[in-house]
Amino acid sequence: MVAVLDTSAVLAVYFDEPGADQVRAVLPGALLSSVNYTEVIGKALDHGEALNVALRKLAAMGLAVVAHDVQLARRAGALRPLTKRLGMSLADRSCLALAERERLPALTADRSWKSLALDIEVRLIR
Repeated sequence: MVAVLDTSAVLAVYFDEPGADQVRAVLPGALLSSVNYTEVIGKALDHGEALNVALRKLAAMGLAVVAHDVQLARRAGALRPLTKRLGMSLADRSCLALAERERLPALTADRSWKSLALDIEVRLIR
């Protein structure tokens, strides 16, 4: 485990977008919140991908999907006031809560995360 991935980081690999190489460098074994996993599946389906294909592609990445448990839910909820101005989603906050708990950097394509005053290392993939 070397990093926690945001949805945008996983999608960069999934769709071979800019920044994908930085994400591939932490695969397999990077952590992904189950909330982000849900979001990635939804985005793949939005792009016309069949569910079985999406699940196969995600499995091939070797992600360690972590359940969004009560502890993470509480922290993600507590992050709402700090992230609301940035329009951050539940998945964004779940990723941050997991990175904070595991003391790992969070990889994202969302530049606004760098403005957060949190004790979490944010690494931009592009």
